[in-house]
Amino acid sequence: MLIENADMGNKLQILYEDADIVAVAKPAGLITHSDGRTEEETAEDWFKKTYGAETGGGYVHRLDRDTSGVLVFAKNLPAYEFLRKAFHDREVKKTYLAFTYGAPKEKKGVIDFDIGRSRQDFRLRSAQPKAKGRLREALTRYEVVGEYGEYALMKLMPETGRTHQIRVHLKAIHHPIVSDPLYAPGREPAIGITRLGLHAAQLDLPLPSGGRVTITAPAPEDLTAAFALFPDMAETFALSQSA
Repeated sequence: MLIENADMGNKLQILYEDADIVAVAKPAGLITHSDGRTEEETAEDWFKKTYGAETGGGYVHRLDRDTSGVLVFAKNLPAYEFLRKAFHDREVKKTYLAFTYGAPKEKKGVIDFDIGRSRQDFRLRSAQPKAKGRLREALTRYEVVGEYGEYALMKLMPETGRTHQIRVHLKAIHHPIVSDPLYAPGREPAIGITRLGLHAAQLDLPLPSGGRVTITAPAPEDLTAAFALFPDMAETFALSQSA
C-alpha cells in the first residue's frame, strides 16, 4: 500500500500495520524527525498527519536521512513504551544490507569497536581509541554475502544502536559504504549508487499484542541496479519492486 501526503510530496509504503504499530519503507532523503535546524517535512510529520498528533505514539527508532528501509512507529503510548524498551533491551533483531568498497578477509565476524565523537569533525563519530568524549559500547555482526569486482554486499546485524554505528564500524575495518559522503569522502560513486549504499532491509520485533513479526523492506528504485549484481541476496530478502 502506498500512502501519499500531498503536503510532503513523499510516498511511504506501508509494510505492516496493526492496532498498535505501523511500519513503513522510508526512502533515502527523508529524515525521521525534525533536527530543529530545518523546516523540511519528516517521516514523523507524516505519522502525525495520518494518525493524529495526540496519540501518545511516534517513532521508536531512527534511520539516517540517506538510509532507506524499515521504519516503525507506535500508534499509542503503551505500544511506544513497549517498543522503546524492546529496542533498548536488544529484543529487536535488525538486518541491514550495505554495499562496500571491497570485502574483509574474514567473510563472517563481529566488529566490536567502541564509538565516540570525532576530534576532527563534529558531524562524525569515531571508533578510534582517542575519540572525543565518552566511548560507548558498539557491536555489529557481519557477513559478506556477495562480491562484484572491487565491491561487496554485506549483511550487518547491529546489536547496539549507536549513531552512525554501521558506517563507523565499516570505515574502521577499511571497507566503508559506497557513496558515504561522511565516512568515505572523495571516493567516486559506483555500481549505480549515488547516495549512501545502506538499506535497513529487515526488522524482527516483538509485538505489544504478543508474538513477533518480521518486516522486510523491498529495494528502493535507486538501489535496484546494485542489488541486481547480487541476485542471490536480493531473492533471499524478497528485494523486488513488486513487494
